[in-house]
Amino acid sequence: MPTLYEQLGGEPAVQELTERFYRKMLADDRVSDFFDDIDMDRQLAKQKAFLTMVTGGPNHYTGKDMRTAHAHLLQRGLNDSHVDVVVHYLGETLEELGAPAEAVATVRAAANSLRDDVLGRR
Repeated sequence: MPTLYEQLGGEPAVQELTERFYRKMLADDRVSDFFDDIDMDRQLAKQKAFLTMVTGGPNHYTGKDMRTAHAHLLQRGLNDSHVDVVVHYLGETLEELGAPAEAVATVRAAANSLRDDVLGRR
């Protein structure tokens, strides 16, 4: 059975997913301020590696764990509503790229499963 990474279309699809996802995030006033001081090329590379890993592709993610990576954003007001935006845009972007509904649901569930870590609740 192919991995979700393979079902989505592999590296080119994850690259497109990542780029479209961040275009939406940066255009949304609810979350765009969190990226004001971020090197977006580096952020895109980290997110692409992370999405590749969580969808069953080659694991080259060497970033921080979710709690550590987002701790500084909690001080800037990161909360559930912001995570909701992330989950929404991930799903929406996958749908735009023609991902099967089951794949979209899997990625949304994976993103939601990280919510407590991202928000420092575990």
